[in-house]
Amino acid sequence: MKITFVKKILASGEPCPKCADVEARLNASGQMARIDQTVIADERDPASPGMQLASQHDVKRAPFFVVEDDAGTRIYTVYFKFAKEVLGKESSGTDKAKEILNDNPDLDFI
Repeated sequence: MKITFVKKILASGEPCPKCADVEARLNASGQMARIDQTVIADERDPASPGMQLASQHDVKRAPFFVVEDDAGTRIYTVYFKFAKEVLGKESSGTDKAKEILNDNPDLDFI
């Protein structure tokens, strides 16, 4: 199995905050060791390797993971799903709620 982690650099040159959060989670859990390759999708450079992968797989979100194995290629745009299905880590309810809020800026805590 080969796992590629694609993180984004915004047009402003700043790192993507969500990408940094996912990378921190991978590092804190020790799961970064299972990532074979990290690729940058630089919004300022459409020819950057990560932007090419995003285009190739029609991905509009970052970060994302490309998982290649005997079964084929799978794309994960949700870290918690990737962690559960590929890395075998169950996410907490709080983490899932944060992911939902991050993905839906129109939602808020009540």
